[in-house]
Amino acid sequence: MKLKDVFDQAYKTVVSNKLRTGITVAIIAFGIMALIGIITAIEAMNQSLKDNFATMGASSFSIFYRERFKVIQNEADNTAKKRGQKKKKSNLDQPIRLREAEMFKENYHFPAIVSISNGFSGQVEVRYGEKKTNPNVSFRGGDENYLAVTGYSVDFGRNISAAETATGANVCMIGSDVATKLFGSDASKAVDKIIIVGSLPYRVIAVLKEKGSSAMMRADNLVLTSYNNIRKVGNVSPSYGISVSANSVSMLPDAIDEATAVFRNIRKLHPTEEDNFVIEKSDKLAETFIGLLSSIQVAAGAIGIITLFGAAIGLMNIMLVAVNERTREIGLLKSIGGTRTAIRNQFLFESTIISIIGALCGIVLGILVGNIFAIFLDVGFVVPWGWVIAGIIICSAVGLLAGLYPALKAARLNPIVALRYE
Repeated sequence: MKLKDVFDQAYKTVVSNKLRTGITVAIIAFGIMALIGIITAIEAMNQSLKDNFATMGASSFSIFYRERFKVIQNEADNTAKKRGQKKKKSNLDQPIRLREAEMFKENYHFPAIVSISNGFSGQVEVRYGEKKTNPNVSFRGGDENYLAVTGYSVDFGRNISAAETATGANVCMIGSDVATKLFGSDASKAVDKIIIVGSLPYRVIAVLKEKGSSAMMRADNLVLTSYNNIRKVGNVSPSYGISVSANSVSMLPDAIDEATAVFRNIRKLHPTEEDNFVIEKSDKLAETFIGLLSSIQVAAGAIGIITLFGAAIGLMNIMLVAVNERTREIGLLKSIGGTRTAIRNQFLFESTIISIIGALCGIVLGILVGNIFAIFLDVGFVVPWGWVIAGIIICSAVGLLAGLYPALKAARLNPIVALRYE
């Protein structure tokens, strides 16, 4: 028998046993769907995070008074040990005071933009007349440079001025989500209106351009005032943030070194003491989240492999049953000249065809399920091509391995005994 004839016979057998094939295909398809679906959703989240943090600029960095993530703390500890620095524990959690932030802004002479900011501890409700937002609006305080270093820009109105920052005037800029909620589709109506943020009145001086949201950030759902104003509100962070945007990406390492030296001097740190602040590049937070998502990706891969292992056992069992059911058929094939190789290949083709059909169905379903999540994140259609190709290869291997023993068993049958089998 020619290889093409063997393949045609295997395909006809698979198609004729619809129930058996359908059950096996479903087992494999659900395993691949779970794997590809989770991977696609994670790819969409990665893309959303990268898009959001890219708007902050690759040449930006921020100064905080302590590590926000344990992994960063561990890196700092390892660096300190390598340098032989002494750890001044009493100074590690010392917040960045307003005077220190302002001194840094005054004394940092590198060609860069410096901004000071602070945030309300919690979220607020914003009202205008009878309309109000949900109590989940971020309330932040910045200065005249805040928009430039964080990637925001004014859509309607004007930026906050240095004088308004210094005096702490009750003026604010609102994100596009807040403007739409309070003033409808025409966001320009918001300018010069008086809104209530929490329990205090503010005059809107600008509506910010839409920046987009991700699964972990709602960048347009915010109210922005000056840091001198927000500190009068109360319930704000005890530490101020400092953001710096260098004039170019190539200048970033030198800008960070200069910032470290200036701020160590402001914090009065001895040369042998480690930094009691941390400097993060604008993409550091995104990298941290993406690292966490990579762990989920590994877990998803493990789940998919376990599911495929179960599917392989089920496929092998079904192929063994098929050998027993078709013993007389195998004997007849051998009696008219069918070789062991032809019999073995037919069963291997059958198991591989079932596996590949299951893989294709699972991949299509997984991509569709994962992209439902991508729609909510407002990112483009995502196809994890690497995992798609890997899924097809893995399922082909599963089909071959699962069908190998049944195929060898069928090929070794004695044709006389097989013909007499009832």
